Amino acid sequence: MSNEEANEVWTIVVGGGSGTRYGAAKQFDQLGDRRVIDWAVRASAAASTGVVVVVPTAAFDHEQGRPGVTAVVVGGATRSQSVRAGLAAVPESADIVLVHDAARPLASSELFARCIAAVARGGDAVVPTIPVSDSLRRTDGGPVDRSNLVAVQTPQGFSAAMLRRAHESEPEASDDASLVDALGGNVVLVDGEVTNIKLTNPSDITVANALLQRP
Repeated sequence: MSNEEANEVWTIVVGGGSGTRYGAAKQFDQLGDRRVIDWAVRASAAASTGVVVVVPTAAFDHEQGRPGVTAVVVGGATRSQSVRAGLAAVPESADIVLVHDAARPLASSELFARCIAAVARGGDAVVPTIPVSDSLRRTDGGPVDRSNLVAVQTPQGFSAAMLRRAHESEPEASDDASLVDALGGNVVLVDGEVTNIKLTNPSDITVANALLQRP
């Protein structure tokens, strides 16, 4: 782990979903020589003091003792509930907490480092983003100006104290930075990676395999 101002960094890898759109629990699908979740854990462990993995109940016993994993917990019915389950296993000594989707296996070590550094410099929440390349329209047919829009990725980084505060009242949101926004916290954007894709549909595993095989 790079010693970013001697901060203690923990990462929560959120893999508690059932993969309804994917057709299976995508986090356990094979990608190259390991599973999707194993890639996410590997990158997280390289950047962190400890890694908490959130999984479905049925996978709890099977995921014990995996390389790079400090603790395994069972997720909840929603993403926010799963993050809270992971956060409960992060020690109070943690200064920075990253939250990373298990379904994003290709996040680089440089991306983790950018997020950690931005929190260490004072960000309450740090969000990697990439420009929106598609033209957009509202469901009522009106066009949307994409010039002020970005797509959000993980890992997202947080001051540990702020992330705990954001989850105190057990709110729900599609990502944790939104909860920090709601509290008026300082949310910092950093450059994401176009290769940091999130597996959503079965065809995405083919794309991820192709990206892994790049020279």
